[in-house]
Order: sequence, then C-alpha cells, then structure tokens
Amino acid sequence: MEEIEIHNLTKDYGNQKGIFDVDFSVKKGEVFGFLGPNGAGKTTTFRMICALLKPTSGNVTVNGFDLKHAKDDARATIGYVSQKFSLYRKLNVYQNLEYFGLSYGLEVKPLKTRIEELLDEFSLRKYKDVQSEDLPFGLQRQLSMACALIHKPKILFLDEATSGADPVARRVFWDRVSALASSGTCVIVTTHFMEESEYCDNFLIQDQGKILVLGAPDKICIKDGHRISIEQAFVELVH
Repeated sequence: MEEIEIHNLTKDYGNQKGIFDVDFSVKKGEVFGFLGPNGAGKTTTFRMICALLKPTSGNVTVNGFDLKHAKDDARATIGYVSQKFSLYRKLNVYQNLEYFGLSYGLEVKPLKTRIEELLDEFSLRKYKDVQSEDLPFGLQRQLSMACALIHKPKILFLDEATSGADPVARRVFWDRVSALASSGTCVIVTTHFMEESEYCDNFLIQDQGKILVLGAPDKICIKDGHRISIEQAFVELVH
C-alpha cells in the first residue's frame, strides 16, 4: 500500500522551471531517501510533499488525502523535522511536547502519558524543565524528533536530520528510523551523507529539478556487474 503517491509534480518560479514532472511512490514501512547536490531541488520537492509549499502542477496524495483538497487532513497524519532547530526556544522541553501534542488534537490525559513515554525514549526526562534554547545541539535534535512523533504519525519527514551530528548520534538516529519503519511508519529523509542511503529501502538522486535515478541501492549501485558505493554512483550521475 502506497502512503505517498506523486504524479507529474512540477514547480515553476516565473518563467523558470524548478522541478520537472516528478513521479514516485513510497510504501508503508519504507525508508525513502532524497539525495542531490545543493540546488538540486530536493528540498523544494520535499516541502511540496509535506504540504509546506504549493506545487505549480501535478498531484500529491498522502495517506489517501489529495493535498489539493485535504491539506489539513494530510498534515494531521505526518510528522516533520526540519534541518534547522524550529521549536519554541523560550518553552522548556515538557512545554514544547505539550504544545505540539495539543496542536495535533491529543486529549490531555493521553497526551500526558505520551509525553512521559517520549521523555524516556529520547533521554529527555532530566531536561524536561530546561528551555529548549539552552539544550545542547544533540538534545535539541532529540526534542525535535520527539515533538514530530508526539501524535504517532503514519509518515515522518526528516530534512537533513543528521547534519552536524557525530557518528555515534547518527548511528542511534538510524537505529530509531529502522525501528519506526519496522513498526509500519513511512520515513522520508534527505541527507548529504552518501553512506546513509545504504539504510534506505529506496532512494532517488535529483539534480537541477530532475530525477536522475530511482530505486533500491542494490539495483542502482551496480557497474560492470559489481556493487559500487552510492557515493560513486552519485558522482557518476551528476558529473
């Protein structure tokens, strides 16, 4: 079952076309990666799928909701973690979780239970009274992820979520992504780290608004009958 379906998605900026007729789908429990150099259009595509940017033309269906007609319904089923820390800096950890839970329509009693679960899961309990702006970088990322998951979304969007993280933190992050996918959550992630695409079930490489390649790592990263790295495949495609 496809959680996300994209058909002929385009984005124009005046007379200049930014995204060219993008087509792909993502299934339940799949980890899907976006790769591409700076300016490739992957963030623009990503934001259109998240209902944060209106496309010029094409169709996007998220969890059965057509974004043209049911944007709010679609948003209620997704979680989003942006590249930059975008939570409320003057609210403490607990208050941020509470705010996002209420924003997603959770009732007070179930929300309290859910917050307690996330404080433990993301090692935030002893920081629950700390203002989010005073948290170390790694804990800010933990809080961002916890807020995105407060309502148990069917789809989780992660935009450069491991940028600036150390190798250990990145490994923990991908372990969590794998666990979410195993439980049925669809995870869409953009990353500049080529090796992280090995964790994806499928990925696409985009450049200048066009998809250059789309598929599973073991199918894409083959040259002369031998498995090559995603980085090598990426370099050969974009140069």
